[in-house]
Amino acid sequence: MNNMFKAVLLLCFLSIGFIQSATASDAKNNKDYMPSLITKTPLEGRNLAILMVRKTVGAIQRDAAVKKAVRDIYEKDPMMLMRAVELVNKEFAIIAAANNYWR
Repeated sequence: MNNMFKAVLLLCFLSIGFIQSATASDAKNNKDYMPSLITKTPLEGRNLAILMVRKTVGAIQRDAAVKKAVRDIYEKDPMMLMRAVELVNKEFAIIAAANNYWR
């Protein structure tokens, strides 16, 4: 299975979950896990970036069986893992900027 097909498959799984779970009542029931982008240290910022990506995936795909099926695909494909790292890096860049790069 080539990487492009895997990426499309992953997006399809995530999109299906997003459509199923995107309701107004869901938004109201979500705990505010990110009251601020301000963190004391870069490590706290990195941990927040990871949490943000995990929560985003969880909000889009709530079906545990589908998440497990997709995880089985990307855990064996280093390029898919690198894409996840890219998402964390993008969130961390936003957090670092919000914290004036901890100067």
